[in-house]
Amino acid sequence: MQDAYQTLIFPDVQQMLQEQDLPGLAAFCGVVHPAAVAEILEELDDSQVWTVLDQAADQLRVEIFEFISLRRQTELVESLDDARLSHLLEWMSADDRVDLLSRLPESRREGALRVIAQAERNEIRRLLSYDEDSAGAVMTTEYASLPASITVQDAISRLRLQAPNSETIYYVYILGEDRLLEGFISLRELILARPETRLSEIMQRDPIRVRATEPRTVAAQMLARYNFIAVPIVDDGDRLVGIVTHDDALDVVQEEATEDAYLQSAVAPLEDTYQETPLNVVLWKRGVWLLFLSVVALMNAHVIDHYRLSTTTEQATPVTTGLTSLILLFLPLVMASGGNAGSQSATLFIRMFALQHGDSRGGQGSSIDNSLVLREVLIGLCLGAGLALMDFTVAWLWFGRTVYESSVIAATVVTVVTLGTSAGTFFPLLFRRLGMDPAIMSNPLIAAMIDVLGVVLFYEIGTIVLG
Repeated sequence: MQDAYQTLIFPDVQQMLQEQDLPGLAAFCGVVHPAAVAEILEELDDSQVWTVLDQAADQLRVEIFEFISLRRQTELVESLDDARLSHLLEWMSADDRVDLLSRLPESRREGALRVIAQAERNEIRRLLSYDEDSAGAVMTTEYASLPASITVQDAISRLRLQAPNSETIYYVYILGEDRLLEGFISLRELILARPETRLSEIMQRDPIRVRATEPRTVAAQMLARYNFIAVPIVDDGDRLVGIVTHDDALDVVQEEATEDAYLQSAVAPLEDTYQETPLNVVLWKRGVWLLFLSVVALMNAHVIDHYRLSTTTEQATPVTTGLTSLILLFLPLVMASGGNAGSQSATLFIRMFALQHGDSRGGQGSSIDNSLVLREVLIGLCLGAGLALMDFTVAWLWFGRTVYESSVIAATVVTVVTLGTSAGTFFPLLFRRLGMDPAIMSNPLIAAMIDVLGVVLFYEIGTIVLG
C-alpha cells in the first residue's frame, strides 16, 4: 500500500501543486487517510507541504500534521509566525504538541505560548516540566471525567459535550473535590445501566493508577498487564492529571525496544529514525562506542604482548618483529573493529525495517536502498579512518612497532571496518529484497563473516607491505 501511494498518488500531487489545483489538493486531503497523506508530504519541501495542508480544515490539517515525523514537524514550523504556530498548537493533542514544543528553541517556544490562552499555556508548561522518560511526559490531558453524584442519564448528556475534546471516552473517570480520583466507569457499563442510577452506585472504585513521576514504562506495563485502553496518571496528591492511552504505550514499548537493540550492538540511541538522523550524529553515536571497544581490544593486545615476552628465555630468539608477531598481537583488534562495525550497521538496518509500516521493495525503494548503502560506506570509511589513526599511533608509540608495521594495522582496520559496515548494510537489504526476514542476517553471523575476512586481509596487507 505504501508503494501504491508513492508511485501512483505522489506524481498526481506534484502535478496539482504545479498547476495550483487547490480543489484537487483539498480532495486529496479529504479522501486519502491522514497517515498516507503525511507519508507523501514528507517528500515535499516546506512551502509545498503548507500549500497542501492549507487546503484542509483545521481538525484534518492537524490530524495529518501529527502523523508527520517529529523531526520534519520541527522543520515545518520554522517557517510559521508565532500567531500561526499558536493556532496550530491549539488544535493539536496535548501530548503531541508538548513533543513538538520540546524540540523548539526556548525563544521560539515562548513566542508561540504568549498567544495561547492562559489556562492552556499553564497546562503546556506543566507537561513540559516532566522528565522525558516519565509517565507525565507521554500522557494526554484530554480525558472524560464526571462527578459521582449525577445519574447515568445526566452523565451521557455531559459526555456528548466532552467527547469532541477527549482522546477517548471509553473510560470515564469519576472525580471528587480537587480532582481526586475516586473511580471510573466504562462507556459500556454506562450505556447498559438504568438512566436513573447514580454513578456512585455502579462505578469501580480504587482504580489502577500510575504516578506522573514514575517511568513511562510503568504505564505501558500496566496497560499490557490489565488489557486497559488507558491508564490514569495522578500526582502525589492522588489528583488526576492525565491518562496514557494504549497507542502512546505502544510508542513507548517500541522506543524502548529500539533503544535496547541499539545498546546491545554498541550504538547510542538515536533521537529520530536512522534515515532522519544527520550523518555527523550517526558517526558520533557509533564512533564513541567503537573507540571504546577498540581500546578494550588494545588492552587485549597488551596482555598478549606481556605474556609473550615474559615466557621468552634469554637463550631463545624472541619473535619481536615480523608479520607473525604482528598478527599474534593485533588480530583481536582487527576482528573486533570489523565485527563491531558490521553488527552496528546490521542492527540499525534490521531495526529500521522492523519499524517500517510497509514494504518499500520496488518503486522508489531501490533508489532509497542505494543511497543508504552509499551512506553506510561513507560512515564506514570515516569510522575506519578514525580508528586506524588511533591504532597506528598506539602501535607505533606504545608497542614500539615500526611505521610499516603500524601502517599494516591501520590499513587493515580501515578496510575491515568499511567492509564490515557495508556487509551489515548489504545483506539485510538483500534478504529483504528476496522477501526473507532481514533478521536472519543476525549480528553473530555478520561478526563471524568479518572475522574470517579480517584474518585474510591482515595476512594479505601484511605480506604486501612487509614483503
